[in-house]
Amino acid sequence: MEIKLTHTESELYFYNALCNGLSYISDYNLELTYDEKAYNAAKNRLKEKSPDMGLCYEDVLMEILRGGGVLTLEDRDGNEDSASIKLKEVHDRVALTQLNHLMNMINEEDDAETADVILQTVFLQDIVYG
Repeated sequence: MEIKLTHTESELYFYNALCNGLSYISDYNLELTYDEKAYNAAKNRLKEKSPDMGLCYEDVLMEILRGGGVLTLEDRDGNEDSASIKLKEVHDRVALTQLNHLMNMINEEDDAETADVILQTVFLQDIVYG
């Protein structure tokens, strides 16, 4: 079975996964990293677009990707290679999430486990942890 999502849907589900699943990633001793200059530039772009709106960390992460930047998942133990993604990987890989978890996200019945599975699928192209 092939699942097709729009870019907007893929970005929304990935964004939700960032909001709900980053704590799981850190439990595996993984760290989400990015270029600090790209982070500051993305934050400034968002502030310019909507000066009165509050920003959260995940908003800026998505703007890094939308601006052509990279997010990297690094193994702090040094046992595994790091995995880097651009927006293209979000568009291509969210739909590859295990169907039960993807449906939970689509039906807004997601939890931290769903978010964790989506993040691992997008970054690692497999469920490696948990």
